[in-house]
Amino acid sequence: MSVLPVVRVLAEAVAELPDAELRVNIHRDVADPAAPAHAPGLLQALDDLHRRGRLTLTVHDYFDDDQLWDYLASLDLSVLPYRFGTHSGWLEACHDLGTAVAAPDCGFYAQQRPCLTYGHTQQAGLDERSLREAVRTAFEKRPAPRATATDRVRERGELAAAHQALYTSLLR
Repeated sequence: MSVLPVVRVLAEAVAELPDAELRVNIHRDVADPAAPAHAPGLLQALDDLHRRGRLTLTVHDYFDDDQLWDYLASLDLSVLPYRFGTHSGWLEACHDLGTAVAAPDCGFYAQQRPCLTYGHTQQAGLDERSLREAVRTAFEKRPAPRATATDRVRERGELAAAHQALYTSLLR
């Protein structure tokens, strides 16, 4: 993840939108010197943005499933700060809950589920303009594709059939 560059752009973009709030949630591990995820520079920068009123910062333990679903459902937009990767369970959860997602154009997030995209790769870095556009689009249009139980059952059937066909073809 590349949290701070994304958050800085989000803070600017959200400041331009009436009644919008940027909420940043991070795990307590970021603040724990004994944890592998300890990132005092990140925490200090986020805390500075929080003190300046640019975002609401919450440092917490890992959410259990119910807490995570409640949190994701409370958002108008969840921004994935990845700069590499292929697919996202977070994106799947947001799709199930009807929470819009802005995902980077690295990997296959946009092919995985309907989402807004912005430029962010290890090679090219962060495209700030496209991230701002994704935030503005989410604010103005409120896109929130949501899975239904029927959609998920159909999808599971299609995936099972595709896997069976692949495995059958490999055994020949």
